[in-house]
Amino acid sequence: MSTIKPFRIAMSDEAIIDLRKRLAATRWPHVLTDDWSRGQPVRFVMELADHWKNAYDWRKHEAQLNRYPQFMTEIADQPIHFMHIRSRVPGAFPLILSHGWPGSVAEFLDLIGPLTDPAAHGLDPELAFDLVIPSLPGFGFSGPMSASGWMRSRPPPRGTR
Repeated sequence: MSTIKPFRIAMSDEAIIDLRKRLAATRWPHVLTDDWSRGQPVRFVMELADHWKNAYDWRKHEAQLNRYPQFMTEIADQPIHFMHIRSRVPGAFPLILSHGWPGSVAEFLDLIGPLTDPAAHGLDPELAFDLVIPSLPGFGFSGPMSASGWMRSRPPPRGTR
C-alpha cells in the first residue's frame, strides 16, 4: 500500500536563479523557417524563454498553488503529485480533474472555488464536489517517468471512439 504524504511547493532561490542563468545561456538553433511546419517556431520558443527568464513570478504562482492541500504518493512505482480539496458541503460528490498534454494542475485553479463552494459563487450548493487534481506522470511534481507504459494498453474497439 502506497503512503500519502503532505506536499508543499518550495523552490529554492538558488534553483530559480539557476533556471534564469540556463535560459540566458541558451544557444538557439539556425532557423530554416520560423513557422509551425517544423515544430515549435524558434521565435515563439525564444519569447517563452524570455518570459520565464524575465517576467514569470515563480513566488506568486507557488503561493497560488500552495493555498490548496497537496500530496505525494506512488502508483506503480511512479511518484504522483496531486491536490485534494474537500468541499465544506456534506456529501459532496468526488470528482477527478485531469489535465492533458501539455498541461498542469494550475489549469484548474479558477474552478476550485465554484466546484467546492458553489453557493459562494451564486450556484446551487447541491452541486458541490470534493476534488482530486493529479499531476499526470512526468508533469509538474509527479517526478520524471520511472518506466514506459503509462498509456492505454490497446486501442478501443472500432466504432467506440
